[in-house]
Amino acid sequence: MSGNTMTFSIGDDKELQMKAILTEVYDALQEKGYNPINQLVGYILSEDPTYITTNKNARSLIRKVDRDELLRSMVRSYLNS
Repeated sequence: MSGNTMTFSIGDDKELQMKAILTEVYDALQEKGYNPINQLVGYILSEDPTYITTNKNARSLIRKVDRDELLRSMVRSYLNS
């Protein structure tokens, strides 16, 4: 073992998980012919799961994402771009 301190961050893992879920939901919405951006925005603003299709289990997946964390991540990403 080295004497260096290891760092551990749950935040990075959560962001990667959110991105993976959003990508899956986006693909499911697109496959069903919806405008994925509009549907995701509708869901984020209202938290109404009916904006998300049940195709490919997308509605269940999106419920695993905390909206507050998602918005924080989106704002951080937008400002860092």
